Amino acid sequence: MMAGMTCPHLAELPASVTPDAVDGCADCLAAGERNWAHLRMCLSCGHVACCDSSPRRHATAHFHSAGHPVMRSFEPGESWRWCYPDGRVV
Repeated sequence: MMAGMTCPHLAELPASVTPDAVDGCADCLAAGERNWAHLRMCLSCGHVACCDSSPRRHATAHFHSAGHPVMRSFEPGESWRWCYPDGRVV
């Protein structure tokens, strides 16, 4: 699938969200851990969590627990978004 494609889940997102953490994965930090690989931010609620290359995979866990469909990279210089239900970059 091509990057930049849209999906119906984008229309469900709020106009803006505020990150709930800026120093790292909110879930890892709450557990006293700091060994994440990359960060992602939920575009429904602003939850910042670690990617699937991280040991705990908190971003995907957040999707499964909260049902929020789209996240974006929270890494400097990256702006891509991932839709979990559609399994693709949007």
